Amino acid sequence: MADMPNDFWSGWIVLLTAVSFIGLIWLVLSVYFTPQSETQASDEPVWDGDIREGNTAPPLWWFWLILATMVFSVSYLMLYPGLGSFSGALRWSMGHELQQNKRDYATKFSTISEDIIASSLADLQARPEVMKTAGNLFNQNCAACHGYEAQGQASLFPSLRDDEWQWGDAPEQIETSIRHGRKAVMMSWQTALKDEGVENVSDYILNGLGTSDSASHAGQAQYNLFCMACHGEKGEGNPLIGAPNLINDIWLYGGSMAAISESIAHGRQGEMPAYDTRLDDVQIKILIAWLKK
Repeated sequence: MADMPNDFWSGWIVLLTAVSFIGLIWLVLSVYFTPQSETQASDEPVWDGDIREGNTAPPLWWFWLILATMVFSVSYLMLYPGLGSFSGALRWSMGHELQQNKRDYATKFSTISEDIIASSLADLQARPEVMKTAGNLFNQNCAACHGYEAQGQASLFPSLRDDEWQWGDAPEQIETSIRHGRKAVMMSWQTALKDEGVENVSDYILNGLGTSDSASHAGQAQYNLFCMACHGEKGEGNPLIGAPNLINDIWLYGGSMAAISESIAHGRQGEMPAYDTRLDDVQIKILIAWLKK
Protein backbone atom coordinates (compact mmCIF):
# COMPACT_ATOMS: atom_id res chain seq x y z
CA MET A 1 0.00 0.00 0.00
CA ALA A 2 2.92 2.35 0.60
CA ASP A 3 3.91 2.24 -3.10
CA MET A 4 0.91 4.14 -4.42
CA PRO A 5 1.29 5.61 -7.94
CA ASN A 6 0.18 9.08 -6.79
CA ASP A 7 -1.35 10.98 -3.86
CA PHE A 8 -4.82 10.99 -5.45
CA TRP A 9 -5.47 7.30 -4.83
CA SER A 10 -3.72 7.45 -1.48
CA GLY A 11 -6.08 10.21 -0.37
CA TRP A 12 -9.14 8.25 -1.47
CA ILE A 13 -8.01 5.20 0.49
CA VAL A 14 -7.47 7.29 3.63
CA LEU A 15 -10.88 8.92 3.20
CA LEU A 16 -12.76 5.67 2.62
CA THR A 17 -11.00 4.01 5.56
CA ALA A 18 -11.80 6.92 7.88
CA VAL A 19 -15.44 7.14 6.77
CA SER A 20 -15.90 3.37 7.18
CA PHE A 21 -14.36 3.47 10.64
CA ILE A 22 -16.52 6.41 11.75
CA GLY A 23 -19.59 4.64 10.40
CA LEU A 24 -18.73 1.54 12.43
CA ILE A 25 -18.31 3.62 15.58
CA TRP A 26 -21.67 5.31 14.99
CA LEU A 27 -23.36 1.94 14.48
CA VAL A 28 -21.99 0.52 17.72
CA LEU A 29 -22.86 3.62 19.74
CA SER A 30 -26.36 3.81 18.28
CA VAL A 31 -27.03 0.17 19.13
CA TYR A 32 -25.84 0.36 22.73
CA PHE A 33 -26.50 3.92 23.82
CA THR A 34 -29.76 4.82 22.10
CA PRO A 35 -32.57 4.90 24.72
CA GLN A 36 -34.69 1.76 24.55
CA SER A 37 -38.44 2.22 24.07
CA GLU A 38 -40.55 0.89 26.94
CA THR A 39 -43.83 0.95 25.04
CA GLN A 40 -45.01 -1.26 22.28
CA ALA A 41 -47.21 -0.11 19.42
CA SER A 42 -50.67 -1.58 19.44
CA ASP A 43 -50.35 -2.77 15.87
CA GLU A 44 -46.95 -4.42 16.41
CA PRO A 45 -47.03 -8.09 15.36
CA VAL A 46 -46.94 -10.71 18.10
CA TRP A 47 -45.73 -14.29 17.67
CA ASP A 48 -46.65 -17.24 19.86
CA GLY A 49 -48.69 -14.99 22.11
CA ASP A 50 -45.89 -13.08 23.82
CA ILE A 51 -42.99 -12.64 21.38
CA ARG A 52 -42.74 -9.08 20.06
CA GLU A 53 -40.28 -7.33 17.78
CA GLY A 54 -38.15 -4.89 19.76
CA ASN A 55 -34.87 -3.02 19.69
CA THR A 56 -32.98 -4.63 22.55
CA ALA A 57 -29.20 -4.27 22.22
CA PRO A 58 -27.06 -7.35 21.50
CA PRO A 59 -25.17 -9.01 24.36
CA LEU A 60 -22.42 -6.94 25.94
CA TRP A 61 -19.71 -9.36 24.78
CA TRP A 62 -20.53 -8.31 21.21
CA PHE A 63 -19.75 -4.68 22.13
CA TRP A 64 -16.36 -5.62 23.63
CA LEU A 65 -15.54 -7.77 20.62
CA ILE A 66 -16.23 -4.91 18.20
CA LEU A 67 -14.27 -2.50 20.42
CA ALA A 68 -11.29 -4.87 20.49
CA THR A 69 -11.28 -5.22 16.70
CA MET A 70 -11.40 -1.44 16.28
CA VAL A 71 -8.45 -0.99 18.65
CA PHE A 72 -6.55 -3.68 16.77
CA SER A 73 -7.35 -2.02 13.41
CA VAL A 74 -6.12 1.38 14.57
CA SER A 75 -2.95 -0.17 16.02
CA TYR A 76 -2.30 -2.13 12.81
CA LEU A 77 -2.74 0.94 10.58
CA MET A 78 -0.33 2.87 12.78
CA LEU A 79 2.35 0.18 12.67
CA TYR A 80 2.02 -1.33 9.14
CA PRO A 81 1.20 -0.08 5.61
CA GLY A 82 -2.49 0.05 4.86
CA LEU A 83 -3.57 3.66 5.17
CA GLY A 84 -2.86 5.05 1.71
CA SER A 85 0.82 5.78 1.15
CA PHE A 86 1.61 5.82 4.86
CA SER A 87 4.28 3.17 5.36
CA GLY A 88 3.63 2.60 9.07
CA ALA A 89 5.79 3.19 12.10
CA LEU A 90 7.66 -0.09 11.57
CA ARG A 91 8.42 0.71 7.90
CA TRP A 92 7.57 -2.88 6.97
CA SER A 93 6.93 -3.95 3.37
CA MET A 94 6.61 -7.24 1.52
CA GLY A 95 9.33 -6.18 -0.92
CA HIS A 96 11.83 -5.55 1.87
CA GLU A 97 10.86 -8.84 3.49
CA LEU A 98 11.45 -10.68 0.21
CA GLN A 99 14.85 -9.08 -0.30
CA GLN A 100 15.87 -9.96 3.25
CA ASN A 101 14.79 -13.57 2.72
CA LYS A 102 16.85 -13.69 -0.45
CA ARG A 103 19.90 -12.37 1.40
CA ASP A 104 19.39 -14.91 4.18
CA TYR A 105 19.05 -17.69 1.61
CA ALA A 106 22.20 -16.62 -0.23
CA THR A 107 24.14 -16.50 3.04
CA LYS A 108 22.91 -19.91 4.18
CA PHE A 109 23.36 -21.78 0.89
CA SER A 110 26.28 -19.94 -0.70
CA THR A 111 28.73 -22.72 0.18
CA ILE A 112 26.45 -25.41 -1.26
CA SER A 113 25.85 -23.34 -4.40
CA GLU A 114 29.56 -22.84 -4.98
CA ASP A 115 30.14 -26.57 -4.54
CA ILE A 116 27.47 -27.43 -7.14
CA ILE A 117 28.80 -24.90 -9.65
CA ALA A 118 32.32 -26.34 -9.26
CA SER A 119 31.17 -29.99 -9.55
CA SER A 120 31.01 -31.96 -12.78
CA LEU A 121 27.73 -33.35 -14.10
CA ALA A 122 28.87 -36.87 -13.27
CA ASP A 123 29.55 -35.88 -9.65
CA LEU A 124 26.12 -34.28 -9.36
CA GLN A 125 24.46 -37.35 -10.88
CA ALA A 126 26.05 -39.48 -8.17
CA ARG A 127 24.48 -37.41 -5.39
CA PRO A 128 20.91 -38.63 -4.73
CA GLU A 129 19.87 -35.52 -2.80
CA VAL A 130 20.88 -33.30 -5.72
CA MET A 131 19.04 -35.47 -8.24
CA LYS A 132 15.93 -35.49 -6.05
CA THR A 133 16.02 -31.69 -5.91
CA ALA A 134 16.51 -31.53 -9.67
CA GLY A 135 13.55 -33.86 -10.24
CA ASN A 136 11.33 -31.68 -8.08
CA LEU A 137 12.59 -28.64 -9.93
CA PHE A 138 11.72 -30.26 -13.26
CA ASN A 139 8.23 -31.16 -12.06
CA GLN A 140 7.60 -27.58 -10.95
CA ASN A 141 8.85 -25.86 -14.09
CA CYS A 142 8.94 -28.31 -17.01
CA ALA A 143 6.54 -31.21 -16.42
CA ALA A 144 3.46 -29.27 -17.56
CA CYS A 145 4.75 -29.56 -21.13
CA HIS A 146 7.26 -32.41 -21.14
CA GLY A 147 5.48 -34.72 -18.69
CA TYR A 148 6.49 -35.78 -15.18
CA GLU A 149 8.92 -38.38 -16.50
CA ALA A 150 10.19 -36.05 -19.26
CA GLN A 151 8.73 -38.44 -21.84
CA GLY A 152 6.98 -35.68 -23.83
CA GLN A 153 3.29 -35.58 -24.56
CA ALA A 154 0.45 -34.66 -26.90
CA SER A 155 2.63 -34.88 -30.04
CA LEU A 156 3.57 -31.28 -29.32
CA PHE A 157 6.27 -31.41 -26.63
CA PRO A 158 9.39 -33.52 -27.26
CA SER A 159 10.63 -36.34 -25.10
CA LEU A 160 13.77 -35.49 -23.16
CA ARG A 161 14.60 -39.14 -22.47
CA ASP A 162 15.74 -40.25 -25.93
CA ASP A 163 18.86 -39.48 -27.94
CA GLU A 164 17.16 -37.03 -30.30
CA TRP A 165 17.49 -33.38 -29.32
CA GLN A 166 16.34 -30.92 -31.93
CA TRP A 167 18.77 -28.23 -30.78
CA GLY A 168 21.56 -30.58 -29.67
CA ASP A 169 22.08 -32.68 -26.54
CA ALA A 170 25.47 -31.36 -25.44
CA PRO A 171 25.32 -29.82 -21.94
CA GLU A 172 26.04 -26.34 -23.27
CA GLN A 173 23.30 -26.70 -25.91
CA ILE A 174 20.79 -27.85 -23.29
CA GLU A 175 21.80 -24.91 -21.10
CA THR A 176 21.14 -22.51 -23.96
CA SER A 177 17.72 -24.09 -24.53
CA ILE A 178 16.78 -23.72 -20.86
CA ARG A 179 18.33 -20.33 -20.27
CA HIS A 180 17.34 -18.51 -23.45
CA GLY A 181 14.53 -20.64 -24.88
CA ARG A 182 14.04 -21.79 -28.47
CA LYS A 183 11.72 -20.85 -31.32
CA ALA A 184 11.20 -23.44 -34.03
CA VAL A 185 9.51 -22.56 -37.31
CA MET A 186 8.75 -25.00 -40.11
CA MET A 187 7.23 -22.93 -42.91
CA SER A 188 4.31 -24.02 -45.07
CA TRP A 189 5.16 -25.44 -48.49
CA GLN A 190 1.64 -26.05 -49.79
CA THR A 191 1.72 -23.09 -52.17
CA ALA A 192 5.08 -24.04 -53.65
CA LEU A 193 4.64 -27.81 -53.85
CA LYS A 194 0.90 -28.21 -54.43
CA ASP A 195 -0.84 -31.41 -53.38
CA GLU A 196 1.16 -33.69 -55.64
CA GLY A 197 4.48 -32.22 -54.53
CA VAL A 198 3.56 -32.55 -50.87
CA GLU A 199 2.72 -36.20 -51.42
CA ASN A 200 5.93 -36.85 -53.37
CA VAL A 201 8.17 -35.21 -50.76
CA SER A 202 6.38 -36.98 -47.90
CA ASP A 203 6.84 -40.34 -49.58
CA TYR A 204 10.47 -39.54 -50.35
CA ILE A 205 11.15 -38.73 -46.68
CA LEU A 206 9.49 -41.95 -45.56
CA ASN A 207 10.74 -44.36 -48.20
CA GLY A 208 13.48 -42.82 -50.33
CA LEU A 209 15.61 -40.54 -48.17
CA GLY A 210 18.95 -42.14 -47.37
CA THR A 211 18.34 -45.24 -49.51
CA SER A 212 20.28 -46.44 -52.53
CA ASP A 213 17.45 -45.78 -55.00
CA SER A 214 16.68 -42.26 -53.76
CA ALA A 215 17.92 -40.73 -57.03
CA SER A 216 15.03 -42.26 -58.95
CA HIS A 217 12.35 -41.07 -56.51
CA ALA A 218 9.89 -38.48 -57.78
CA GLY A 219 10.22 -36.35 -54.65
CA GLN A 220 14.01 -36.06 -54.55
CA ALA A 221 14.33 -32.98 -56.73
CA GLN A 222 11.70 -31.12 -54.72
CA TYR A 223 13.29 -32.22 -51.45
CA ASN A 224 16.68 -30.96 -52.63
CA LEU A 225 15.15 -27.65 -53.69
CA PHE A 226 12.97 -26.89 -50.66
CA CYS A 227 14.15 -29.05 -47.72
CA MET A 228 17.84 -29.85 -48.06
CA ALA A 229 19.06 -26.41 -46.92
CA CYS A 230 17.75 -27.04 -43.42
CA HIS A 231 17.51 -30.82 -43.04
CA GLY A 232 20.62 -31.76 -45.02
CA GLU A 233 21.12 -33.79 -48.17
CA LYS A 234 20.67 -37.06 -46.31
CA GLY A 235 18.05 -35.75 -43.90
CA GLU A 236 20.34 -35.83 -40.86
CA GLY A 237 19.06 -32.45 -39.60
CA ASN A 238 20.92 -29.44 -38.25
CA PRO A 239 20.89 -28.69 -34.49
CA LEU A 240 22.27 -25.19 -35.09
CA ILE A 241 18.94 -24.08 -36.54
CA GLY A 242 16.71 -26.66 -34.87
CA ALA A 243 16.07 -28.69 -38.03
CA PRO A 244 15.20 -32.23 -36.87
CA ASN A 245 16.66 -35.46 -38.16
CA LEU A 246 14.37 -37.09 -40.76
CA ILE A 247 16.02 -40.49 -41.08
CA ASN A 248 15.46 -41.90 -37.58
CA ASP A 249 12.26 -43.17 -36.02
CA ILE A 250 11.73 -40.19 -33.70
CA TRP A 251 9.00 -37.82 -34.85
CA LEU A 252 7.62 -35.04 -32.68
CA TYR A 253 4.43 -34.51 -34.68
CA GLY A 254 4.05 -38.07 -35.89
CA GLY A 255 5.83 -40.21 -38.47
CA SER A 256 2.86 -41.35 -40.54
CA MET A 257 2.33 -40.27 -44.13
CA ALA A 258 -0.58 -38.06 -43.06
CA ALA A 259 1.37 -36.40 -40.24
CA ILE A 260 4.42 -35.70 -42.41
CA SER A 261 2.22 -34.32 -45.20
CA GLU A 262 0.53 -32.04 -42.64
CA SER A 263 3.91 -30.74 -41.49
CA ILE A 264 5.08 -30.06 -45.04
CA ALA A 265 1.84 -28.56 -46.29
CA HIS A 266 0.96 -26.29 -43.36
CA GLY A 267 4.18 -25.96 -41.39
CA ARG A 268 4.83 -26.25 -37.67
CA GLN A 269 5.65 -23.73 -34.97
CA GLY A 270 7.02 -24.48 -31.52
CA GLU A 271 8.43 -22.41 -28.69
CA MET A 272 10.44 -23.23 -25.61
CA PRO A 273 10.22 -20.23 -23.22
CA ALA A 274 13.35 -18.77 -21.67
CA TYR A 275 13.93 -19.55 -18.00
CA ASP A 276 16.96 -17.36 -17.29
CA THR A 277 14.86 -15.00 -15.16
CA ARG A 278 13.15 -17.85 -13.31
CA LEU A 279 15.99 -20.30 -12.62
CA ASP A 280 19.44 -19.45 -11.30
CA ASP A 281 22.76 -20.95 -12.37
CA VAL A 282 22.67 -23.69 -9.74
CA GLN A 283 19.15 -24.79 -10.67
CA ILE A 284 19.96 -24.86 -14.37
CA LYS A 285 23.09 -26.95 -13.79
CA ILE A 286 21.38 -29.60 -11.68
CA LEU A 287 18.55 -29.75 -14.24
CA ILE A 288 21.08 -30.46 -16.97
CA ALA A 289 22.66 -33.19 -14.83
CA TRP A 290 19.21 -34.72 -14.22
CA LEU A 291 18.31 -34.64 -17.92
CA LYS A 292 21.63 -36.20 -18.96
CA LYS A 293 21.49 -38.94 -16.34
